[in-house]
Amino acid sequence: MAMIYATLIIKGVKAYREVPAALKAQVKAILLDCGCENLITD
Repeated sequence: MAMIYATLIIKGVKAYREVPAALKAQVKAILLDCGCENLITD
């Protein structure tokens, strides 16, 4: 599920602030691994 949210954030469909709290750490790690740290905003 975290990968789905990360993909949607990268595509511009969702924002990091819309990620459920339970998944934020995983999504953040994926975005950092992809070099998309600029998309991690609350």
